[in-house]
Amino acid sequence: MSLKSSIFSFFAGSGFLDFGFESSGFNIVYVNEIFSPFAEAYRHSREVLNLKLPQYGYHHGAEADVTYLIEGEKAVYLKDLLQDCRQHNDIIGFIGGPPCPDFSVGGKNRGNLGDNGKLSATYIELICQQKPDFFLFENVKGLWKTKKHRSFYDSLKQKLNQAGYILTERLINAIEYGVPQNRDRIILLGFRNTLIQDIGINLGNERVLPSGLFPWSKYTLYSKDKAFSYPWAKSEPFKENSVLLCPDNIPEELTVEFWFTKNDVFNHPNSNHYFQPRAGITKFSSIYEGDDSRKSYKRLHRWRYSPTACYGNNEVHLHPYKVRRISVAEALAIQSLPANFVLPDKMSLTNMFKTVGNGVPYLASKGIAETILDFLSTEKLSNLYKR
Repeated sequence: MSLKSSIFSFFAGSGFLDFGFESSGFNIVYVNEIFSPFAEAYRHSREVLNLKLPQYGYHHGAEADVTYLIEGEKAVYLKDLLQDCRQHNDIIGFIGGPPCPDFSVGGKNRGNLGDNGKLSATYIELICQQKPDFFLFENVKGLWKTKKHRSFYDSLKQKLNQAGYILTERLINAIEYGVPQNRDRIILLGFRNTLIQDIGINLGNERVLPSGLFPWSKYTLYSKDKAFSYPWAKSEPFKENSVLLCPDNIPEELTVEFWFTKNDVFNHPNSNHYFQPRAGITKFSSIYEGDDSRKSYKRLHRWRYSPTACYGNNEVHLHPYKVRRISVAEALAIQSLPANFVLPDKMSLTNMFKTVGNGVPYLASKGIAETILDFLSTEKLSNLYKR
């Protein structure tokens, strides 16, 4: 007997994280995204994928302001939804990645005092108040690794412990899950201590799952060390529409070109969605294929993984063998989305690339979701809910 597990999603963007959880067997019942263009893209992609509407609907704009979900009528409303959901489900989880530029090394770096940084504390407060059975918190490496932000991150974990959550965390890289991209993210998971006890795990006064107890690596395909140790192609002179065979001794499935072919990016509905340069074509042609040494104007190598898919501000990724920036279709492929995942035509190019860059790579999301489901679906817990 499988557990009935439902998800309340916050800061959902265009749904990359949610889609990974849904593909793994979780049921998305509540979607929260304050930026309306992203929320509309979420709706559109689900319609194209023929996925059912969330049971408790989409919440966007002012009604999706997480700050107000922890107080007043909105807090009561959310609590009522959770109570209703518990009548039909065994497990309820919250998932979300609050906006992270305030913790990014290359971003605003304002930390928990920034407008976006404050949202991380609000999300944690929401979890402590509403007490789902488990939660996922996703953010940039800077929150976990940078000394300036680490004390804030540790204070969030302390609040979660005090609220009765047992925690486990890992700095993941998307490439571990088969994503053609070098992208680090800190993933913090928490499970209510009563749930841990139901599984049959006795931790005493411990507030962290012991190393090895949560199967973080079960659904990874490559270790980080192995993934980055292959003899990856170096940079070479750019030649438009050139033909270059895949080198031996590398995993082709981790390369940009493999995913471009897999998703048929030149015939994808978002294939013509890319920024047309007003000038600088000469500069585009002068950058070697695979030269990603610059902060901007990185040219991808077709037979290598991509740098992190950050397409906002001045970040420009160039096509390996075209005299242009990459398209939205190609960016979606680099995020490991399936070929039938489509963003709406009416969405602005800026918002298209922003939502793609913000999203959790699909295969990484799916792998993490499968790991959580595997951990929750122990024989002891399943037998408990049979009774």
